[in-house]
Amino acid sequence: MSRPNPVNKHDHRPTGGLEKLGSFLADAHPDLIISKRRMRKVESIECVRLKREVARQNLGFSSRPFVLCGLPVRMPAPGCLLHERRNGQFVLQVTGHPSYGLPWGQDRLVPIFLATLAIRQQTPRITFDSAAEMLDTFGMQQGGSQYRRLVAAFQRIFGATIFFGTDTQRERATVVHRARFNFMSEARIWYSRDPDQRLLPGDCQNMIVLSDEFYREILNHPIPTDLEAAKALSSSPAALDLFMWLSYRCFTARGKERVPLFGDFGLVSQLGSTDYARPRKFREKLEGWLDLVRTMWPECPASIDGDGTGLFIDRAHAVLPLEVSNARN
Repeated sequence: MSRPNPVNKHDHRPTGGLEKLGSFLADAHPDLIISKRRMRKVESIECVRLKREVARQNLGFSSRPFVLCGLPVRMPAPGCLLHERRNGQFVLQVTGHPSYGLPWGQDRLVPIFLATLAIRQQTPRITFDSAAEMLDTFGMQQGGSQYRRLVAAFQRIFGATIFFGTDTQRERATVVHRARFNFMSEARIWYSRDPDQRLLPGDCQNMIVLSDEFYREILNHPIPTDLEAAKALSSSPAALDLFMWLSYRCFTARGKERVPLFGDFGLVSQLGSTDYARPRKFREKLEGWLDLVRTMWPECPASIDGDGTGLFIDRAHAVLPLEVSNARN
């Protein structure tokens, strides 16, 4: 004798039917199914926009070299230990450690985290309770695999040597400023699966000592950023680079300006990707990144010009000035 399907007491329909309905929708109308990951992203976007509207942004900081010139977006080819980007007179070269390689992808979150803590704590010797704090800051899931990924990111950042320089022309004489530095001179990081464990025995905090050069660069040129936006864009490194660059560039603009897309001084030479040498391909990618940025910042005054060779920008604030935010709070 066959047994009836179990009945859901709330709607008196067989639960087996609901499963079949779910399978049908997933096959026939996948656009109606929203994954948990996509739902979290939508919630993050709404959080970014709401906090900007009420002037309660979660303020973080980045450092000038990595706003003007991005780190690699994708994993470099095996054996590739040199990354170079140019932004007008600024040049960034990053040399990776032979054992760990170049920083890439989500590794760019580490300098943001370090710069934010350095500004908040006003010391090159920054401390934080647990590595889980950084995972939480950028919306990364807690767990052993993410922790191992975080440790690998710190190893690549710790082992990298950064060269950042400017070339300017003054009265027919070339003025050259060069700085070569590492991110950190010392680091101690630990992780616990227990979310309630704040310290190891003996009050052993996570501790990172920034190099003097990197700390001075952060203090001399702190660039505000929206940590909630960085969290929402953490899985899209190229869009995150564009958001941070536009935040800075629109803030410093005196009015409507045009930034070339191609050539030695073009945007393609500034972002952390070298995979889009063909103009058409880069424009397609740029449009996609701009769409993501606009979801975070609907008022963003950036658009590709009519012939597809430049980007128009205008003065605007992705991060509200501190005096405005304080006044509203």
